[in-house]
Amino acid sequence: MNQKIKINKGTVQETLLLPLWGRAYETKRKNPRLTDQKAVEIIEAIDYDFSDIEKTQAMSQHGWVARSLHTDRVAREFIKKHPEATIVNIGCGMDTTFSRVDNGTIVFYELDMPDVIELRKNFYEDSDRHKSIASSFLDTAWFEEIEVRDGLLFLAGGVFMYFNEEQIREFFVKVADHFNECDFFFDALSPMGMKIAKKQVLKKGGMGMSMDGGWGLKPVASLEKWDKRIRVIRAFPMSKGMKKGISLQFKIMGAITDMLGVCSMVHMRIGSSR
Repeated sequence: MNQKIKINKGTVQETLLLPLWGRAYETKRKNPRLTDQKAVEIIEAIDYDFSDIEKTQAMSQHGWVARSLHTDRVAREFIKKHPEATIVNIGCGMDTTFSRVDNGTIVFYELDMPDVIELRKNFYEDSDRHKSIASSFLDTAWFEEIEVRDGLLFLAGGVFMYFNEEQIREFFVKVADHFNECDFFFDALSPMGMKIAKKQVLKKGGMGMSMDGGWGLKPVASLEKWDKRIRVIRAFPMSKGMKKGISLQFKIMGAITDMLGVCSMVHMRIGSSR
């Protein structure tokens, strides 16, 4: 690829570069906890100044790796129970989860805004089991494109906090109405986590976009009050089990954010039976 691909600054889509850079950086470490050569390839092909991210996001980088590792584990657990599962990756960005969890029989949908899907076409090709959908997740007409054979799992990494609570609540209810039963796995920031993300991640990382508003979730159990069909299976700090291979400084910082409940990984189930 001779000519580098430009990214438009000042948009929500710009934030897809953060976890992408995090996985690429991890891959280049001496003893990587996660290996993602595709992320390295994409970073090298994109025309974007990553210097601000590299200087300011050392702690966040561990979070992006942890989120990927947790997501991979939950997806594999789900696929073990449902070998022909359907998985929908909401706000996929430049994610590569499919390549790490594919068992040869699942169907995996990558869902994101049209400009992101266009960007992905430079690096990925659709197939019968790995498909792209260009849409906002809130425009639920895309529900009709989803084929469910043996269990449905929605993944949403670094997505829901950019929207307000009412939008997320309405989306979950629409999912419950249409699909009846499914699982969700996503990360959620507390109100304090939202403030930290805006200041420490977006601003210091050189992101040109504004992040007014957003969804801060606390407590996680409050999700069950939204609709009687919603049940929280489990929720845990993002850094749980992820302290190996990081410095003492980051271990201490991770322990503090865990104690404060800054960011949680949430496994939620929607269904008629609870």
